[in-house]
Amino acid sequence: MTKDVRKAVLPVAGLGTRFLPASKAIPKEMITVVDRPVIQYVVAEAVAAGIREIVLVNHGAKAAIENHFDTHYELESELERKGKAALLAVLRDIVPADVRIISVRQGRPLGLGHAVLCAREVVGDEPFVVMLPDVLVDDVPAGVALSRGNDLSRMVARFAETGAAQVMVEQVPAERVDQYGVVDLAGAALAAGESVAMKGVVEKPAQAEAPSDLAVVGRYVLPASIFDLLARTPPGAGGEVQLTDAIAALMVDQPVAAYRMLGSTYDCGSKTGYLEATLAYGLRHPELGETFRQQARQALARY
Repeated sequence: MTKDVRKAVLPVAGLGTRFLPASKAIPKEMITVVDRPVIQYVVAEAVAAGIREIVLVNHGAKAAIENHFDTHYELESELERKGKAALLAVLRDIVPADVRIISVRQGRPLGLGHAVLCAREVVGDEPFVVMLPDVLVDDVPAGVALSRGNDLSRMVARFAETGAAQVMVEQVPAERVDQYGVVDLAGAALAAGESVAMKGVVEKPAQAEAPSDLAVVGRYVLPASIFDLLARTPPGAGGEVQLTDAIAALMVDQPVAAYRMLGSTYDCGSKTGYLEATLAYGLRHPELGETFRQQARQALARY
């Protein structure tokens, strides 16, 4: 019987060069979308999917990420003393009490696959989730019922049902397939919210050579056996250990499925993706949304 998926690995050691100069002194994962840092949205997504142990694969210069999820006793005491109960509740609700945040170091930038391998001792022999922290997965598009759970929880459920590793994908315009890793489904159809066995992944194919229009998003549900494969994976593209190379090796011995998401994504590692996310999350913010909507209309009228 497949073990429950209770752990998530978040590789956060990257330098965030796509977001310079903002990321020179502030980790890109700590840049805020409306009123909370990007990394907090990603952790909330994991918690909503039943994850109870978050493993941050971090860098020594990015302690701010760990500090954000730690208790700030002095600040909490001051808010309590001043009777600011609402703000105090916001601080204490960043992570539920039953969720553990663990940090390990990636001493050298040797790639995503190497970052995942750094979490091996904490994850152990359990299946786990990998979540790229600069990708926000928006699970409330029109027509999707929240009661059905988020996309990550559906991936975890598919893993539990089938035992097959899951790779989240989304449909992208044909003219943009050369910007992504694109899955090869051998011609099989894949409906949103479902998963199907994949044949492979083609990195940044030309439009005429793309095996599909489904691109890898940055969410994975993997068995612990991936660690042995990562340990044997030689450096690939860019001289780095690539997670996709280890997944390709995994497919030799067992099925790996592509899960097509119901929601949508925002690449908050890019400046335009970040602005798009800020607009989407700001417009529906329960307290700020209406005011922001009016201000956005006024700004558009001026420009």
